[in-house]
Amino acid sequence: MNSPNDTQSSQVRRWRELLASERDAAALYSRLAEAETGERQQIFRELATIELRHAAHWESRLRSAGAEVPAAGRPGLRTRLLGAAAGRLSVQTVLPLIERAERADAGVYDNEPDALPGMAADERAHARTLAHLMDGGKPDPKKQIARREPWHRGDRSGALRAGVFGVSDGLVSNAALVMGFAGSGASRAVTLLAGIAGLLAGSFSMAAGEYISMSSQREMYQREIALEQAELEEKPDEERAELVLIYRAKGLSRPDAERLADKIMADREVALDTLAREELGLDPDQLGSPWGAAFSSLIAFAIGAFVVVVPYLIGSGTAALVAAIILALAAMFAVGATIGALNGRSALRTGLRQMLVGALAAAVTYGVGHLIGTNVS
Repeated sequence: MNSPNDTQSSQVRRWRELLASERDAAALYSRLAEAETGERQQIFRELATIELRHAAHWESRLRSAGAEVPAAGRPGLRTRLLGAAAGRLSVQTVLPLIERAERADAGVYDNEPDALPGMAADERAHARTLAHLMDGGKPDPKKQIARREPWHRGDRSGALRAGVFGVSDGLVSNAALVMGFAGSGASRAVTLLAGIAGLLAGSFSMAAGEYISMSSQREMYQREIALEQAELEEKPDEERAELVLIYRAKGLSRPDAERLADKIMADREVALDTLAREELGLDPDQLGSPWGAAFSSLIAFAIGAFVVVVPYLIGSGTAALVAAIILALAAMFAVGATIGALNGRSALRTGLRQMLVGALAAAVTYGVGHLIGTNVS
């Protein structure tokens, strides 16, 4: 068990790391502002100000713990390189690298107990602001969707994609299980029982996992919206400023952005809905259903797993084994081709790849089962 001194030392170390990160971010945004003009320059300056405010929070935490606050030194190598590239080439050249890093670090404060409530939302808002700036101030929804979801082909909820992968999991895992028992020389009844047991166990396991995952995700989203609501009640001016910054990044002039923000802030329900969408990137009406996700996973897995069970329901011996292999290979190819279509790749190539991987898994378990069955007998 860690002693109180060890815990405090760990906290201080973490606070110093976060302080250094915020100072680096502020220095980078300040350097980008120097390389820009007009509205974009002002946006980068405001982003730098927000990062400095975050840095001041960590300085305050260090002081309150009686720890030394490191002096603001030279920015990190990455910050210096990006700043130099922005000055010599252009901000637009380095912006994709910065935006990608911001997206990767957007959740840095989600589970940070010592962060202020608004800091997590600030970080996510920064990633979206940079995404808007990458589009030259003229946001293209198709580009933004494609950047977040490269596989997107009109399946807004992702249910089709999740269903296809669920079928794939059930098909490959149960095919491998059934082939293992078939290879061991087990009777038709035992092989059938193994297939049904694998189908039920896998289906309910997938459903339980999906329910827990979706519930946790939904609770996290609800917490974020609740924190945003508290911020809206306690610091309406800061939330208005965030909206103004977001709409300016989308291409509106400051007066237009301020008028739009004022109109939105006049209605608290509209303001919360807008902030959830624009700042948090959430749709309050589409947070996901844990029960729906669990049921979908259960059905999808069961469908895939049932394919190799069918031959043993109506036959036995070599005929059932051959039929199971043919059905499994055909289903694997179909699933792989569908996945390829969803990902915008060659259906033939992904279909063959899925079939090869699944066949390899089934062949290995068949071989292992055969060896075990021979030795046992």
